[in-house]
Amino acid sequence: MSKQFLAIVAVIILVFVGIFALSNHKSTTGNGSTSGLTNHVEGLGKDNVTLVEYGDYQCPYCGAAFSAVKQAQSEFNQQMTFQFRNFPLVSLHQNAFASARAAEAAGLQNKYWEMHDILYEQNQVYYNSGQKIGTWINASDPTTDFAQYAQQIGLNVAKFKTDYASSKVNDYINADMNQGTKLGVNSTPAFYLDGKPISFTSYTLSAFEKVINAELAKKTASPAKS
Repeated sequence: MSKQFLAIVAVIILVFVGIFALSNHKSTTGNGSTSGLTNHVEGLGKDNVTLVEYGDYQCPYCGAAFSAVKQAQSEFNQQMTFQFRNFPLVSLHQNAFASARAAEAAGLQNKYWEMHDILYEQNQVYYNSGQKIGTWINASDPTTDFAQYAQQIGLNVAKFKTDYASSKVNDYINADMNQGTKLGVNSTPAFYLDGKPISFTSYTLSAFEKVINAELAKKTASPAKS
């Protein structure tokens, strides 16, 4: 058997090994990734307290909670971290998934919270007005509104539109929804404080202060002496 023939066989084997490795890599890092949860977090969290909200940008109850959540974030910024995850109720709200796409697309340009806030501010405008007009919520095609918001917060609008339509943001949202479903989320807003579900009779700053202060007191309490 000639050395030339053996060399050719070796090259063929290396090619097939390379193809197998590449295909294996694609299968674990492609659009079907199950580890692509979002990680939108604000706050310094010095006392290791975390408040997580699973929310829907079109949900009126999420809009009602928005102001109190923002106030709580500001008040407890040093001690707590706040994390938002997507849970669009697509069976109830026609533009819920689209708005989550807008926020995630903005996040790819480091403007997630700016878009998050505009979406909820417009949610409040819609549900607080007697006529319920004038926002992305009742638009047959909300993408025009989203592009205007993107321009307003200083995004590259062309990139925003491309990212908005990408499978990447779709995967982020689906990963959040899957995680929420595993936790038992079936309505929004759903809040978890240090992993434990919490509920509110009203969405006020004092209601958030009560549960957050109680959790902080547990975290910062001195260990019992034996």
